[in-house]
Amino acid sequence: MLGKISLEEAYEIPELADQSRDQAALYIAPSDLARYMRQIKSISGERLEISDAQGIGYTICSLTVPGIQGITDPKTAEKHATAVNDYIHKETKDHRDRLGAFAALSMHDPVQAGKELTRCVKDLGFHGALLNDVQHAGPDGETYLFYDQPAYDAFWKVVCELDVPIYIHPAAPMGKYYQQQYAQRKYLVGPPLSFANSVSLHLLGLITNGVFDRFPNLNVIVGHLGEHIPFDFWRINHWLEDVERPLAKKAGDVMSKRDIYYYFKNNIYLTTSGHFSTPTLKYIAEYLGPDRILFSVDYPYETIENGCGWWDKDSENIKKALGGTGNYAKVGRENAKKLFKLGKYHDS
Repeated sequence: MLGKISLEEAYEIPELADQSRDQAALYIAPSDLARYMRQIKSISGERLEISDAQGIGYTICSLTVPGIQGITDPKTAEKHATAVNDYIHKETKDHRDRLGAFAALSMHDPVQAGKELTRCVKDLGFHGALLNDVQHAGPDGETYLFYDQPAYDAFWKVVCELDVPIYIHPAAPMGKYYQQQYAQRKYLVGPPLSFANSVSLHLLGLITNGVFDRFPNLNVIVGHLGEHIPFDFWRINHWLEDVERPLAKKAGDVMSKRDIYYYFKNNIYLTTSGHFSTPTLKYIAEYLGPDRILFSVDYPYETIENGCGWWDKDSENIKKALGGTGNYAKVGRENAKKLFKLGKYHDS
């Protein structure tokens, strides 16, 4: 398929890339680390060459993990977010038929985050923001700021006014949480388990704490075909509706107004990033339909060749899984065109 749109595609500022080598080594096989280190720094060079060869017409770039969410000092985080956003704008502005960007934001102050997002969307033409899960705060970094709390309503209000989506992306466990949960099971850090555990907690918190009820037009994107949540839809929904909701009512607590399926069909998009499985895609499409699924790769943690190779070479089976050629086009590009209000781009 030509004109595919891919939107979980990472970069790092070149002078900082070597400093993040140790963290990259958590997710990249030793024999593949040199490729990753080269590609994470390439915005308009190798990235576009491979994308063109593999039929990706438009890429939305985002700052790699831990990004601004790993910076515990608010002023430092705000300053670096501004610098990063200016950098990726400079790198993409001469290739806007091929490249766009998500803003990086400091989430220490919801009001300031909204102001920086507004600058990035209105002045720089960004497509929303990607947040690397919770904001680490406090002198030791052990304070986790979740965006499902009422203080962040000021941020979500701006997001809805701008009418852009927010991508919630995983990050590695840090500090005491890492020591307690993963130090003795370090090979579960990342895609095997920790990524899904952290983002699913955050996303389900947004649902159950009523963020989508207060902001019914809010769109949130999560990758990796839903961070394990869709495979537990029935059980989660059963307990929320039949047990947790009556408990919340009895306690006088605020809880989501609708069942979990509603939010996944109206407020949440899932991407194929790093999860190139046709049977899994079929399962999710049967639950949600094709309109809330978006193609993505997860480059350079995954290769464009693998992601596009699956999508293109298994196209007949994927079309059957999604319910036809029209739905294949929706997931590959049309849903993203609509979500990001894209006009003409390369091979559009």
